[in-house]
Amino acid sequence: MSDTSKFYRLLPSVDGVLDRLAEEPDLAARPRPFLKDLVTETLDEVRKLIREGRVTEEDLDAAVLLSNIIDTVRRRSRPHFRRVVNATGVVLHTNLGRSLLADGAVQAVSEACARYSNLEFDLETGKRGSRYSHVEDILKRVTGAEAGLVVNNNAAAVLLVLDTLCKGGEVIVSRGELVEIGGSFRIPEVMEKSGAFLREVGATNRTHLHDYENAITEETTALLKVHASNYRIIGFTKEVSIPELRTIAQPRGLPVIEDLGSGTLFDFAPFAFGYEPTVQEKVAQGADVITFSGDKVLGGPQAGIIVGRAEFVERIKKNPLNRALRIDKMTLAALEATLQLYMDPELARKKIPTLAMMTAASEDLRKKADRLARRLRRTLGDRATISLMQGASRVGGGSFPERDLETTLVRVVPASERTSLKALRDRLLQGDPPLVGRIEDDAFCLDPRTLAEDELSLTAELLGSVFGDPEQ
Repeated sequence: MSDTSKFYRLLPSVDGVLDRLAEEPDLAARPRPFLKDLVTETLDEVRKLIREGRVTEEDLDAAVLLSNIIDTVRRRSRPHFRRVVNATGVVLHTNLGRSLLADGAVQAVSEACARYSNLEFDLETGKRGSRYSHVEDILKRVTGAEAGLVVNNNAAAVLLVLDTLCKGGEVIVSRGELVEIGGSFRIPEVMEKSGAFLREVGATNRTHLHDYENAITEETTALLKVHASNYRIIGFTKEVSIPELRTIAQPRGLPVIEDLGSGTLFDFAPFAFGYEPTVQEKVAQGADVITFSGDKVLGGPQAGIIVGRAEFVERIKKNPLNRALRIDKMTLAALEATLQLYMDPELARKKIPTLAMMTAASEDLRKKADRLARRLRRTLGDRATISLMQGASRVGGGSFPERDLETTLVRVVPASERTSLKALRDRLLQGDPPLVGRIEDDAFCLDPRTLAEDELSLTAELLGSVFGDPEQ
């Protein structure tokens, strides 16, 4: 008998492996057909290795082979969309899901998912209601606006506003405000999709009131301001304020629209972030319609929020496109719970993770970094050198682009020259859960700003599992 034939006979049966998987607590509840596909795929890969002469009889030892198959199935059965430990220090990391929800918002989402709700049911009349009513009142209370509406993201909010109020007409925008956001989405392109026509005025760095006024024609349907939340123009600059725009728009019956981008309901000035306009401020200045994001600095779920004068918001609500852009019950639940916290700004700062991370004190971060470093030293021993260094975090998500946040980084330098920083990073990405850090200053660096307190021990365990691998 050839070695190949003998090796094939050493392979376990699919049913035998499935019976063994049924004894694993984390796999027993998985659908058997799903596990069967994974086991079959794994055994096919082993057969290929046998055909290519890349295995030995020792590799096919029953215990070793079964253990490897179980590990492979476990790894491949994990959800593709799953938790990640963020040690990058980027608070609103777009690739890692942006805002983390407050505990109250998480509970509200869980309740909305697990039970029936009054999503579109009026409990007072017993008749059909509007899903938007659940957040409109709290939006009005927090922002001071006359009316509010929520769609699935801010690009959708801008599209819906322009499609409703400006379709077929011209919208006047300063050249310095033709913003591009993540994924190469640009204001001019969103405007084109809405059916409105762009009328650029002014220069890149300076636009005056007379530039807007001279551009107004019978075709003009709105004046649009776009807040530069993801970049800054400094030096010899000039922009026109909302109150100034109203002096030429109101007599002509034109709405003044402002896209605040990331948007904020919290005043960051006391925390030395520099000036960033709040939604409340723009409402008070007289903007007719304001749009902003829910999952950036606001710290809630992905959403595009529209607030402003009732006469315009009511028209926007009636646009048939609104149905295609509407939010689901989970977003509604999370957003309502988040907005309620803003009734007390200090409570919001403490309870909303995005605000808490952004405003964390440097000394608190240093102490947190020291706690993490001590755990890592106990876990890794002499397999790595652990030290602290001053560094910078970022807000991310296109917010506060010029603002570095002072932090203390934990540096991890492998003791073995065979372990490269890139290899360490890549192996941590395969962990359960994956851990994302950053390579900086010839070290793998961890920023405590974006690590929850209960993730410090987990971070040490994940690094320990990587350094403990015999292949390292």
